[in-house]
Amino acid sequence: MTVESTAARKPRRSAGTKSTAGKTTSARKTASTEPELVQLLTPEGKRVKNAEFDKYVAGITPEELRGLYRDMVLTRRFDAEATSLQRQGELGLWASLLGQEAAQIGSGRATREDDYVFPTYREHGVAWCRGVDPTNLLGMFRGVNNGGWDPNSNNFQLYTIVIGSQTLHATGYAMGIAKDGADSAVIAYFGDGASSQGDVAESFTFSAVYNAPVVFFCQNNQWAISEPTEKQTRVPLYQRAQGYGFPGVRVDGNDVLACLAVTKWALERARSGEGPTLVEAFTYRMGAHTTSDDPTRYRGDEERQSWEAKDPILRLRAYLESANHADEGFFAELETESEALGKRVREAVRAMPDPDHFAIFENAYADGHALVDEERAQFAAYQASFADVEGA
Repeated sequence: MTVESTAARKPRRSAGTKSTAGKTTSARKTASTEPELVQLLTPEGKRVKNAEFDKYVAGITPEELRGLYRDMVLTRRFDAEATSLQRQGELGLWASLLGQEAAQIGSGRATREDDYVFPTYREHGVAWCRGVDPTNLLGMFRGVNNGGWDPNSNNFQLYTIVIGSQTLHATGYAMGIAKDGADSAVIAYFGDGASSQGDVAESFTFSAVYNAPVVFFCQNNQWAISEPTEKQTRVPLYQRAQGYGFPGVRVDGNDVLACLAVTKWALERARSGEGPTLVEAFTYRMGAHTTSDDPTRYRGDEERQSWEAKDPILRLRAYLESANHADEGFFAELETESEALGKRVREAVRAMPDPDHFAIFENAYADGHALVDEERAQFAAYQASFADVEGA
């Protein structure tokens, strides 16, 4: 398969398209086996050849492979700790990446230092690759700041809560660096749910027309909260690029090597002036959409269990062990490091100072406003009522 021929393949109607109301479509049942995608590591950890993309990981060393494994393990440990902190009332909300570690670490490690990254709110693994301290990701979810890091220090933008809008920012930035003649690229992350947003469609249009050096990296975890992908599209998401005039490719999102290779290829295209690419990382959200969500209300255990068998971390571990690239000492040392990270994250969150309760009233108007003054006074009285209760 070539990327261009895959992108140009005539869309086919899914098996579940003609189902009647009230009946379950078969698309959800066959989603795990239906897609054709780029894969370099099978779910069992077997290395498979790919004529087009092998060259992008041909020189990878055992040390680098262990590094990818370490990245995924520590990212998952951080994510688990954040979820626990939210359950214990330390965070207001948390968006877990459980199951999507390979897509994020593979693509994140494909970027260069001078590339610019535009995330959504779930790219904790990409943030790790860009050198953002994981504790800085938690301030917004604890309500103590609006971001927690300087985007220009790591070329990693602040998390974006508005679904899909960061693709517009990424496209505009990419158009700008192209006009400046910079030898760098931009990568924008979004999910399958965001692919239905008008902002994403507009980004595709402008990036294609202006040949912008941007990679659109869609993590298709198959559930936009409770909405399955087949309720949003009748063709695989990567084929949408065809209509805008640039290539799209679907990669096994649980295969860190494939994600690394495909993203390297797409970023090289962008840097060399060949324009945008849509990468669809076909993966699975093994946990909840956020900690306010209960996935058991809309999907079954059988589906989740089938994807747990494709766990990206277990897949790479199997390969490391079979190729004698890692021993038990490595895994034991990493486990110790993982627990230390969890402890550091927990202590850092609990040590975060409370924000200024009145900062919300600042910068609402340039010259002040009577209504804001009134609201500030009301809020001050409300805060004082707690002190009165405590002193009673």
